[in-house]
Amino acid sequence: MNNNNIILQCRGLTKTFTQASMKVPVLRDIALDIHQGETVAIVGASGSGKSTLLHILGGLDAPTAGEVSLLGSRMDKLSAVAQGELRNKALGFVYQFHHLLPEFSALENVAMPLLIGARERKLTAADAKRQATEMLNDVGLSHRLTHKPGELSGGERQRVAVARALVTRPACVLADEPTGNLDRGTADQVFDLILKLNKKIGTALIMVTHDPILAARMQRTLTLTDGVLGAS
Repeated sequence: MNNNNIILQCRGLTKTFTQASMKVPVLRDIALDIHQGETVAIVGASGSGKSTLLHILGGLDAPTAGEVSLLGSRMDKLSAVAQGELRNKALGFVYQFHHLLPEFSALENVAMPLLIGARERKLTAADAKRQATEMLNDVGLSHRLTHKPGELSGGERQRVAVARALVTRPACVLADEPTGNLDRGTADQVFDLILKLNKKIGTALIMVTHDPILAARMQRTLTLTDGVLGAS
């Protein structure tokens, strides 16, 4: 792949936690390049540090050593405000549990990332709601715009979460067990939707998963073992 298409990169990434005065290494000297539009699965045993790695790649946690660059900007060189703006512009997040705001409708939840970055995007509230409506239509929920999370099924809530992650058309989506809380049939439907939108929008996808069936459908699968990331 062309190095000019690298959107997310890390070098020498190390994370160590301290427990009862003992240092516990979780990530060891990880190097990773993510290219535009590609899909990558990260697998490993429970507690291997997969979620920690994803949080660091997304700028939600800081490494003990090493660096992460997003769209050519090193995260550690940015202020907290600038990091937040870059995350809002370039990243989308999907978690095992949807993390939707219960007091807001599906439409309002999906529009939220656009409204947060409205000034930079030069969007009006009407523009944000229109784009959110279009994305909810893409995930098959045009009939659920005004429904709050508590009025939706588990699969529908996760589809709203997928729509929220992709509504900004981010360079990369980071997904942490995005179907882990769903039954097999619903999980397959949600994952099919994620891959469909990945291709339509051209965003890269990094997914942490325990599911070998889903991992096999990604373009690359990497395994995290004893803090070291390698090809499967």
